[in-house]
Amino acid sequence: MVPLRDNNPTQTTAYITYALIVLNVVIFLFEISLTPPQLNAFLQEWAVVPRELTSSFVNGTPAGEWITLFTSQFLHAGFLHLGGNMLFLWIFGNNVEDKLGHVRFILFYLLCGALAALAQWFFAQQSPIPSLGASGAIAGVMGAYILRFPRAEVLTLLPLGIIITTVRLPAVLFLGFWFIQQAFNGTVSLNVQTDVGMSGGVAYWAHAGGFVFGAVLGPLFGLFSDKTRSDF
Repeated sequence: MVPLRDNNPTQTTAYITYALIVLNVVIFLFEISLTPPQLNAFLQEWAVVPRELTSSFVNGTPAGEWITLFTSQFLHAGFLHLGGNMLFLWIFGNNVEDKLGHVRFILFYLLCGALAALAQWFFAQQSPIPSLGASGAIAGVMGAYILRFPRAEVLTLLPLGIIITTVRLPAVLFLGFWFIQQAFNGTVSLNVQTDVGMSGGVAYWAHAGGFVFGAVLGPLFGLFSDKTRSDF
């Protein structure tokens, strides 16, 4: 199932959501301008390398590696990786930003992304493969969305064999199914060596973890504080 942009209204312009999309695209364009050795060095420096993060914890000097929990959120492994993440951010980010406000939204987004990266690290602490992408932060946005707008309809592209159709699904159904899928795939992959990074692996635990953290942190950041605006 692939979500499409619907005509759900938003009360304010989602400046942070659009800025995040632009920033991710600009950084990706910089990535593809690098030579393979340059790109590898760039990812080793700014993506989360679980083995390096573990080593920094063991040595008691984690500050140098902690920054990658945030910088890795703006790196992507390919056009599909970037396009899929930005599509979900574009669809779900604006309404959550409207409810949280611009400042709280960016803090919420970055915190969800960092916690999601730690969730992925927990299950692959000795991996030498860089972990990167905005998926964890966006999963946090989706976790907040399902709480605040459970009955909102998500226009969904649904392939049925050679036929492709669209259906409108309640957010609680679309996002609930997405979360279950991530948690299931994460559980299945626990005993399977998976590359998370440029080779195309999927950070399922970052997705599932980000979703849970978003659902928990959303209310704490004021997701339900505005009682005067109608749900849409």
